[in-house]
Amino acid sequence: MQKLKKISPFRLSSLLRLQKDPTQALHLFLNPNPDDPYPKPKPFRYSLLSYDLIISKLGRAKMFFEMDKIVEQLKNDARILPEEIIFCNIITYYGRARLPHKALQVFDEIPSCRCQRTIKSVNSLLNSLVMCREFDQMREVFLGIEKYARPDACTYNILINACCLRADLGTALEVFDEMGRRGVEPNVVTFGTLINGLCANSELDKAFVLKRRMERDFKIRPNAHIYVALIKGLCKVNDVNKAVKLKDEMLRKKVELDPAVYSTLISAFFKVGRKGEVSGLLKEMRSNGCKPNTVTYNAMIHGFCQEKEFDSAFGALNEMEKEGCKPDVINFNVIIGALCRDKKVREANELLEDMPRRKCTPDIVTYRTLFDGLCDVKQFKEAASILDEMIFMGFVTHSSDASKYVHELVKGGNMELWTFVFSLVKRNSIDRYIWRLLTSLVCTDHHSDAHELFNSLVNDHSLSVVQSSEARKLLSMNKASSSKESLVLSSLSEGSISPSSSSEDGNAELVEKKLFVHLTRSVIGTDRRGLGSVPSPGNGH
Repeated sequence: MQKLKKISPFRLSSLLRLQKDPTQALHLFLNPNPDDPYPKPKPFRYSLLSYDLIISKLGRAKMFFEMDKIVEQLKNDARILPEEIIFCNIITYYGRARLPHKALQVFDEIPSCRCQRTIKSVNSLLNSLVMCREFDQMREVFLGIEKYARPDACTYNILINACCLRADLGTALEVFDEMGRRGVEPNVVTFGTLINGLCANSELDKAFVLKRRMERDFKIRPNAHIYVALIKGLCKVNDVNKAVKLKDEMLRKKVELDPAVYSTLISAFFKVGRKGEVSGLLKEMRSNGCKPNTVTYNAMIHGFCQEKEFDSAFGALNEMEKEGCKPDVINFNVIIGALCRDKKVREANELLEDMPRRKCTPDIVTYRTLFDGLCDVKQFKEAASILDEMIFMGFVTHSSDASKYVHELVKGGNMELWTFVFSLVKRNSIDRYIWRLLTSLVCTDHHSDAHELFNSLVNDHSLSVVQSSEARKLLSMNKASSSKESLVLSSLSEGSISPSSSSEDGNAELVEKKLFVHLTRSVIGTDRRGLGSVPSPGNGH
């Protein structure tokens, strides 16, 4: 038998780079030579590149527990002198995960890993704190920055971005001026961040002044991102003509066109009633070598849906597929939402069913949109089916979803309510408002068939019943009672909640807790293996 060749540190780095699965990559890193015949093999001599690769894969996958273990191993590997970029990346991963305390911890521990902190790690920390919206903590870090290095253009760009995110444009401009006083040259990112912030806050005049200044005084050419920000700002105030002129300026100055430019203009054309020009804009876009993306098509689909031109919206969806641009769930949600608003729920449901064929999976927004649409047109059986599918797919129902359904059934006296409620109980998806609506129904004296349905439910062989006789007694009272008040009083045992209100809502509230206890005991009984615990009123999901 041929002896297996051992994996070398260089070979391990190559294998780690090729491995897409972070879990498999970690297993490979920890066990590079699992078939080593020696009982006590020498410790594997990992390279710095191997550490860098596995840390990056784990960080991107948010496998932070495993990543911390590798970092600790790197810290204890005295042969290796870690580079600062590794810690910059780790700080960024924690920033993206909104874990500012971990980002700060890594920054503080860099010296203990035989690595010196410079402006690079400071900037990584500042940017992570911006992502986490930790502006006060960011200020503290900046005030102590001189201990590590002199602020550079990247540092000031991050500070300007933080000010723009807080809509503090005055301070952002002051930071820009401070750059000049300290002799730090602004770059295209500096101007792009400022112009984007000004446009987002409708300060278009100042944005255009800054654009002229960057060209005249700093000899910096605006890039596509700056033009997109300006075009979006103009379209926001419906100045479409000036936005088109800016697009033409991009063509003249040979600035690389961005699909966002055309997507923004398409949305604006629909908004100002110039939808007839959209096809020409799309044709120009292609002729200029700019390929439409999902955002471009979504702008068209949204525009057609606003005009209730659903055939055109479906046409745009089909065109996407022909052009090799895969529709995403947002494209479908826009059409389904528009169809439901126009009471075309059958077409909306058909589109939902067609999504898997088009290789797109519905999300929680898809289900909730269609559910609301079905409830609005009182198609409750179909709504129950959608809600059940939503729960089956693992989506957590919003309290308003089920409550809307139950509310309509209570108003109509529909006894399908009971089947639906017990389905929710089994799935642990019921809340206080649903119980309130349910008890409102129990408090009426004309729903006698609830007794028979409830009997069949509690006698189902899959349910363990402890207090079913009490629950049946409660519903029997409902059948025999001639008044809401007598039902409420007789359903409460001595020493329980006192009837403080004689209104229907008050009666419902009095029965609520008693009924909840009966039904909970009936459903979960002493056997809790098949069903999750049922949330008490007020603790719904």
